[in-house]
Amino acid sequence: MGDIENVIIIGSGPAGYTAALYTARANLNPLVIEGFAWGGLLQQTTDVENYPGFPEGIMGPDMMKRFRDQAERFGGRLVTDQAERVELASEPGGVHRVWVSGTEHQARTVILAMGAEHKRLGVGGEQELAGRGISYCATCDAAFFKGAPTLIVGGGDSAMEEAIFLSKFASKVIVVNRRDEFRASKIMLGRARAQANIEFLTPYTVKEFVAGDGGPLAHAVLVNSDTGEELEVVAAGTFIAIGHEPQSELVRGQVDLDDGGYVITEGKSTRTNRPGVFAAGDLVDHTYRQAVTAAGSGTQAALDAEWYLRDTPGIPPVQGMPVGDPAEAQWAPVADVAQ
Repeated sequence: MGDIENVIIIGSGPAGYTAALYTARANLNPLVIEGFAWGGLLQQTTDVENYPGFPEGIMGPDMMKRFRDQAERFGGRLVTDQAERVELASEPGGVHRVWVSGTEHQARTVILAMGAEHKRLGVGGEQELAGRGISYCATCDAAFFKGAPTLIVGGGDSAMEEAIFLSKFASKVIVVNRRDEFRASKIMLGRARAQANIEFLTPYTVKEFVAGDGGPLAHAVLVNSDTGEELEVVAAGTFIAIGHEPQSELVRGQVDLDDGGYVITEGKSTRTNRPGVFAAGDLVDHTYRQAVTAAGSGTQAALDAEWYLRDTPGIPPVQGMPVGDPAEAQWAPVADVAQ
């Protein structure tokens, strides 16, 4: 254990690396615990065509390498390891503790950017065909399936939104749901049913995905939930829309989470209920979940952390930063959270 860090960032991806870039350029010398699977969900993505500044598109891993390199260039210190435990202070100016491979690190501020993972079906061919016909984001990948037959797996509002968006590109969209009833709201289900090229197939589950001769997805094998009958459905693309799992287990019991496990932040800020602890990216966002919105929230978290360090009484001034008037500090003590 060495000196107390100004900021520790847990996680990478667009939110974590953008927070690292901004805090590094603010002379905060951030320590980034980026995880073994650095880069987040974009490491599992092929072409990215909807991120500003890349008119020709860019491969997901290539884009995250650029994010990573830029954060490191300006002084972000990257640790390719997992944060295994945290103890978050409950008083303004307190010291937070983060353990990585048994080593304790201390920090005045912590930015949580662990992201969220797509829920997976866990069936044959899903992992092998990810990025080759299997996708988890129609907003990201629908344009690759212009004029092609496609599937949406899921029955909630997210699945209906994905189906409606996909219907603008695909020749046909078949929504596969394991029950005859849908979890989606009536209004979203009605909007999906109103699209001429959206069909519904129930009650079916996916047994496996099968590749064609060239390697990409060719068809899906479905099973009727009532009769066990198998059905092969031709599909060039399948979008799995059964939800996300925020990677918030590390801080459960210390920061407030909603019913879905997403970290709750205060208003339009990235502040959590713990002073000096901020959260950004897909860890807090169950609505948009785009690379550009995650990067934007990483910027917010970095600025919130910088202002906290500047304005909170009891924290020594950081070299290169203006010193605020303690009387104007916005940070009030918060009640501790039961462990």
